[in-house]
Amino acid sequence: MDSDDDNVEEIVEGPLDEDELPHGFCTVTYSSSDRFEGRFVHGEKNGKGKFFFFDGSTLEGFYVDDALQGQGVYTYEDGGVLHGTYVDGELNGPAQEFDPDGRLIFKGQYKDNIRCGVCWIYYPDRGCVVGEVNEDGEMTGKAVAYVYPDGRTALYGSFVDGELIEAQLATLTAQENGRPHFTVHPDSPVYFYDKPTSCCIAAHKTLLDPYESQRAYVGQSLISGAGEGLFAKTDSDADTIMAFYNGVRITHTEVDARDWSLNGNTISLDEDTVIDVPEPFTRTENYCASLGHKANHSFTPNCKYDPFVHPRFGPIKCVRTIRAVRKDEELTVAYGYDHESSGKSGPEAPDWYKRELREFQQREAEREAKD
Repeated sequence: MDSDDDNVEEIVEGPLDEDELPHGFCTVTYSSSDRFEGRFVHGEKNGKGKFFFFDGSTLEGFYVDDALQGQGVYTYEDGGVLHGTYVDGELNGPAQEFDPDGRLIFKGQYKDNIRCGVCWIYYPDRGCVVGEVNEDGEMTGKAVAYVYPDGRTALYGSFVDGELIEAQLATLTAQENGRPHFTVHPDSPVYFYDKPTSCCIAAHKTLLDPYESQRAYVGQSLISGAGEGLFAKTDSDADTIMAFYNGVRITHTEVDARDWSLNGNTISLDEDTVIDVPEPFTRTENYCASLGHKANHSFTPNCKYDPFVHPRFGPIKCVRTIRAVRKDEELTVAYGYDHESSGKSGPEAPDWYKRELREFQQREAEREAKD
């Protein structure tokens, strides 16, 4: 993100002055393959200009006496963007960063190209970590908070490089000039980073998630034969995260080798990992630190699974509404088994799913026939 280029060898395309220095709008290609396009005055960058770096990133802004000054836009090779304030070619002042999809991922200050002061780091799921960074620009300290996607519920305490060490429940009550104000709940339990393994679902298995417990509860499902289900505790808009899906981490190979009866609470996290809630943790008296696995299947669901970075559990999945839901409405998701037939037995799915799929397809066919 530094705008200086110390290469001596260069190829100049454009007008030169009497000393054969770039003068006017020129393109200068350096030996590193970095390229600069912009206005020069007697060999120095002056005016609007843009660097094209060899790795595919770019830096655009206004140059004074060969150095970038004021607002500059650095675009990463992956398409992410940093809007920053430059002084003599270095980041000094307010900055915002956006990911390749245009979502805000950082808001704060820089000093000499390093993050400083109070900074906000945002996840794509709209949760964030906020606090005063250390001298290396890392989110490390004893007054850092993770703020859930509702923008109010928070875990306030000790973090190292953005990772929860221990914290208590807090409420984000106000913001002044980017500086947050938290009210810590003194009777709150202490929350720790509790990332599951292949054999341990969590160290604190019955410690409720403070955000999830405001939005969802477990009750007897309204779906015949489904057992328990997940329900909305309050009216909620579309695109609201209602619950989290944590569990032990196992491989796709393990899942594929098992009988369907053992895979009732499995969900793919990524191409390497599957999240599973095995017995005896399917019973809430044994495990209730997350409840997303209690959501039942529907071919007309009101929720979907999405990736989520959780302060206690790390990368997991969440249950997010796809339309507005009412208090006490059952939350359902489409389990997404492969509908393509893989032989005489039909799709790769458990028997109950195949049965429901046939019934759903029959109802849809009858409805279309009526229309």
